[in-house]
Formats: sequence, C-alpha cells, structure tokens
Amino acid sequence: MRRPREQARTEDETIPAAAYVRMSADHQEVSPEIQLAEVRRYAERHGFQIVEVFEDAGRSGLTLDGRDALRRLLDVVASGQAEFDAVLVYDISRWGRFQDPDEGAYHEHKCRRAGIDVHYCAEQFANDGSIGSTLLKSVKRIMAGE
Repeated sequence: MRRPREQARTEDETIPAAAYVRMSADHQEVSPEIQLAEVRRYAERHGFQIVEVFEDAGRSGLTLDGRDALRRLLDVVASGQAEFDAVLVYDISRWGRFQDPDEGAYHEHKCRRAGIDVHYCAEQFANDGSIGSTLLKSVKRIMAGE
C-alpha cells in the first residue's frame, strides 16, 4: 500500500519514480538504452528509485497516437493508483515533439496536478517552476516540435 504523498520522507529515503523513454527510429543516436542509462544516473544523483519503466520504441513524438506506453503512464497517473511520485524523462523531446507546445505542457500539468513531478534528466535546467526554467522549457517544447 502506498504511503500518502503528504507524509514526509526521511532524509535517506528514496523517491519512487517511473522512467519514460521513447525513440522514433532505429538509427536515432539516443537509443532507449542510452536514455535509460542517463535517467538512472540522474535518479541516483537526486535520490530517486526507478520502480517502473515505460518505453515507446519506434514511435513518433508528434502525437499520442501509437504511444501506448505514454498513454498507460498518463492513465496510471490519472487513476490515482501510481506507485511512483515522479516521472523521469531523458529530455523534453522524448516527452514529445508535439506540434502544439501546449500539448506537452498539458500532459506534464496533468501529472503535476496528481502530485507527480516530471523531471527532464538531460536538460540544463531544473523543472522547478522558476521563471527561467519555465521560459527554457517553453522554448525547448517549441524547438522539439520543429
């Protein structure tokens, strides 16, 4: 049984997290294995424990169509039954190359409203809600859709 999110963690307790990886083509430089390795390094450095991995291999990030793993992840989050408190993603483009940058923001917002933060592990900013990170994230979403 999950502990309520409101209960404080001890300093040495890890945060349960899901990893999401996506690759659109076999010849892509950042394979799911490379993404997952970076996500695992990020998890170790920041006190997360990966409890579940969602992978969409060979899937375009332009829409949710065919991205069964991301759909499952979002469904688990929406159900309130997630066994994790964070989602770790390699970078913004792996979350999605949505043509409307607000779509990626919308899916992230649904996670955050459920108490689950999304972390972009290979980005040069923390997804902490600060003005700087919000601006960079918006620009990166637009670039990912190009």
